[in-house]
Amino acid sequence: MDLSKFDEHTLLLAALRSEIESKEVYQQIADKVRNALLKDKLNFLSSEEEKHRRIIEGVYRETFGDKELHIPEKSPVPLPEIAITDEMMAISEVFSMAMNAEMAAYDFYNELAKLYENNPRLKKTIEYVATMEMGHSKLLEIEKDNMKKFEELDVYVPMIHVGP
Repeated sequence: MDLSKFDEHTLLLAALRSEIESKEVYQQIADKVRNALLKDKLNFLSSEEEKHRRIIEGVYRETFGDKELHIPEKSPVPLPEIAITDEMMAISEVFSMAMNAEMAAYDFYNELAKLYENNPRLKKTIEYVATMEMGHSKLLEIEKDNMKKFEELDVYVPMIHVGP
């Protein structure tokens, strides 16, 4: 991902906007699913995105001090979005979009971290967020594969993930 045409300020604002949007999307999906364990995982992802927002806000404050923080309504950096276009959209399709968005976030944060070569602590902090985004993608991949099996059969089994 080439971020060279953006300044550090713009990139941090884009990161904040992205984390806010991701949190909202995961929460919206969680509010609609019936499977209790899947709901828990989506609520977990939503809370993780909120943590990321707070971490990146800390990086912003440390980088720009007292400069007023104005998070834009739309990200100035083009990143993949999770666009739920239809109420009946297959959850595996939504998860595929979410996986792409998480991997784009992983790439984005790894590139952003390069701007902090002179501050190893902030660099490591941003790289940590990147690693977390990769983990989110893996979690979504597992759930997507599980959902796909049931979508193919058009089956809904309540509490399917609950063991004995």
